[in-house]
Amino acid sequence: MSSTPLRVDRARCIGAGMCALTAPEVFDQDPEDGLVLLLHTEPPTAHRAAARMAAGVCPSGAITLA
Repeated sequence: MSSTPLRVDRARCIGAGMCALTAPEVFDQDPEDGLVLLLHTEPPTAHRAAARMAAGVCPSGAITLA
């Protein structure tokens, strides 16, 4: 099973932090502006479900699964 590539749109991000709370192994927040930081574009198997959930709960839709 191949990894699911993730993309983030920092211009669309509103800094709600739902991604970092839902999948802290995959996402973080920039300490300067509070916007999303993608830690892994292709998360390991153990973190894929959380990454998908984070994309789903993102209020601005800034996270996409390619």
